[in-house]
Amino acid sequence: MPQIAAAGHRLEYQWIDGTGAASPTLVFLHEGLGSIRQWRGFPEKVAQATGCRALVYDRYGYGNSEVLQESRVGVQFMHDGGLNELPELLKNLQIEKPILVGHSDGASIALIHAGAGHPVRGLAVLAPHVYVEDHGLKSIKNINDTFEATDLLDRLGKYHRDARRTFHLWADAWLDPAFRKWNIEEYLPGIQCPLLAIQGEDDEYGTMAQLDRIQRQVQGPCELLKLAQCGHSPHKDQPERVLNSLSNFIGKIIGTNP
Repeated sequence: MPQIAAAGHRLEYQWIDGTGAASPTLVFLHEGLGSIRQWRGFPEKVAQATGCRALVYDRYGYGNSEVLQESRVGVQFMHDGGLNELPELLKNLQIEKPILVGHSDGASIALIHAGAGHPVRGLAVLAPHVYVEDHGLKSIKNINDTFEATDLLDRLGKYHRDARRTFHLWADAWLDPAFRKWNIEEYLPGIQCPLLAIQGEDDEYGTMAQLDRIQRQVQGPCELLKLAQCGHSPHKDQPERVLNSLSNFIGKIIGTNP
C-alpha cells in the first residue's frame, strides 16, 4: 500500500472506491491498538452502502506506518493526531470536508479535529472517550499487567511492524498518572456538524456517560445509538446495526436519505 508524509512521519494509507458519485470522502480513524487491516473490511461495507469513497490509514506508530521513534508519545498523543497529523494528511491527499468515522482513540481524535474548527461534513464516533474514567483505566491496567503472559503480542504482530512498541505507545500513555487529567470536553462546543455516537453497554473501556456528555455539549444535531449486549467494538459485535445506522446517518448528510 502507498505511504505519504504527514506531521514528519511516513503513514500508510488505502483508498476504497465507492459505488457511485456520492461525496464527501469518508475517513476512518482506527482504535488505540488498531490498524487498516483490523477494520476487517468494515470501511468497504460502508463505502458500498453509501456510495462514498473512503480512506483508511495507519497512524504514526501503528500498522505499517513509521515505527515509533520516541521512547513514549506522551499524554497529548490524541491531540497530536487530531491537530497535526490528520490535518496534514487530509491536505496532502487533497481531501476537503470529509466525514470522519472514528473508533475509540480514533473517535477522540475526530472530535478534537472537528472541535478545533477544521472543516468536516459529519462525525461518526464509535466508543469515543472525552474524559478519563476509572472503569477504562482498570481494563487497560489489567491488559498491561498480563501482556507478557498472553498471546496478545503475537496477535498484534500480525498487524503492526513493531507490536511491542505499538502496545506500549498506547498503554503507557493511558496509564501515565498525568493522563488522569486528560479531557477534551472543551472541543465539544466547537462541533456544529451532524454527529452520530455509538457505544455498547458492555464496553470495558467506557460508560454511557461519555455519550451523554457529548450530546449535552455539541452544538450541531446529535444522534446516539446505545447498544445492549455490545462491547468496545460495536462494528464487530453488532455489525449490521452499526452499518445500518452509519448508512442512514451518512445518507442524510449527502442527501440520499430523507
